[in-house]
Amino acid sequence: MSRTYNLADLFEVVADAVPDRTAVVAGLQRRTYRELDERASRLANHLHASGVNKGDHVAIHAMNCAEWVEAFFACFKISAVPINVNYRYVEAELRYLYDNADCVAVIVEPQFRSRLDAVLADLPDVRLVLEIGPAYEAALAAASPERPNLGRSNDDLYVLYTGGTTGMPKGVMWRHEDAFFATMNSARYNKPLDRPEDLGPEIAATASAMTMMAIGPMMHGGAQWMLGNCIFVGGTIVLYCERGFDADAVLRIIEREHVNSVNTIGDAMARPLAEAIAGAPPGTYDLSSLFAFGNGGAPLSAAVRQQLTAALPTAVIMDSFGASETGATGAKVDAGEGFGAPRFMMGPHTTVLSEAGEPCAAGVTGKLARTGHIPLGYYKDPEKTAATFPTYGGKRWVIPGDFARIEDDGTISLLGRGSVSINSGGEKIYPEEVEAVLKKHPAVFDAVVVGTPNERWGEQVTAIVQVRPGSELTDADVKAHCRTELADYKAPRTVLFVDEIQRTPVGKADYQWAKATALRLIG
Repeated sequence: MSRTYNLADLFEVVADAVPDRTAVVAGLQRRTYRELDERASRLANHLHASGVNKGDHVAIHAMNCAEWVEAFFACFKISAVPINVNYRYVEAELRYLYDNADCVAVIVEPQFRSRLDAVLADLPDVRLVLEIGPAYEAALAAASPERPNLGRSNDDLYVLYTGGTTGMPKGVMWRHEDAFFATMNSARYNKPLDRPEDLGPEIAATASAMTMMAIGPMMHGGAQWMLGNCIFVGGTIVLYCERGFDADAVLRIIEREHVNSVNTIGDAMARPLAEAIAGAPPGTYDLSSLFAFGNGGAPLSAAVRQQLTAALPTAVIMDSFGASETGATGAKVDAGEGFGAPRFMMGPHTTVLSEAGEPCAAGVTGKLARTGHIPLGYYKDPEKTAATFPTYGGKRWVIPGDFARIEDDGTISLLGRGSVSINSGGEKIYPEEVEAVLKKHPAVFDAVVVGTPNERWGEQVTAIVQVRPGSELTDADVKAHCRTELADYKAPRTVLFVDEIQRTPVGKADYQWAKATALRLIG
């Protein structure tokens, strides 16, 4: 049978090539490629028999578990669309998401069932709820193990809901072919794939498979893309399934499963790992299998980079940049440069454009833009689609809102989102750039920067700082430190100290919380 660049077709090519390799490790659960393929087929057949058809949306409402991965591929097998549900959402947020996504079915973890039941009366389109556990296993046991195919194509949809940090979540619509090449081909070094069938022999010829660990939740695009990257090189994906982040637990899993590559989301995950390694007696953890430490989704501060380099001297630290709308866009191996803003090597389809859609020269600030394999747009939002996916010179681009500039060496520095940039006396200031400098101070554990009202300048830079335990820090200390690396207008005018910086569930800066906190503390 001829295969397409459909994610289910590609997965089945891999499963046929290496059926006995371990595909997924999730706590005590393990699945070989053969087992994962069969269970996903059984679930797909059950969904279809229950009225889920091609193009229908199926919510996956669960924390990391093997069933999450089974549901992901099961949907693709019948050309349905898995919808990632943020398990931290409360009823109002769930009501919005389920309704906006037009979900007809839900695969839910028992601990979230009551929260789902509380909003079901407002979701008349939901006609199937399958709870992970005995009911789920019974459904699989009764279903056919044969691979279903309702007419898969490159154009089947993969929809990824954004985190909603600057508004309500939006569903980003990808064609399968574009999603594969833009988000799940990095582990293959973005090599071309002339025919989907060629993936099988390529993987079978690899004597040893990579073992990659996804610490972040599968509800987040970065973790889904890591899953895809791992699967499409025939590797083993190890999911972190604990109920809270525990650095010791992560390191024990790396040791037990001989993990080769682990990915974190900024300082919120990386710092506790680095400090746990540094603070443990020699020999506590055997991390000899780990040769790559990846980071994406939120920047690593210079201080944490130094800690990681000292704790893992044989591991390469790799930064990656991507967004729900752009895919995996850039990457860079850390060489200790200590840039003030995150800087990446970008692919040939990524550049910086002016407001008029013209390419920016080196050193000129514009908007990051990507063409080539990009999404179709936002689900049920033509207005935002038109704004984010413009056409210039007959070429379609995605411009998600990140200010950036091309450097003399061809790398691209990311300066921050326009939605959170600060306009002080007509000067644009990007919070991420100031945050990177703040975190270089040895007494700063974490920091976030927002704009607050200023009678003279319109807005001023306000820093919210969490001091490292056992350290002392004053307002004057922070300001003096920043002025050694930043122009005066970028340095914080006000410094606010808090016991803990609040971040989103995936470790990103929560600018809504920061803004509200700053305004409350300033009064």
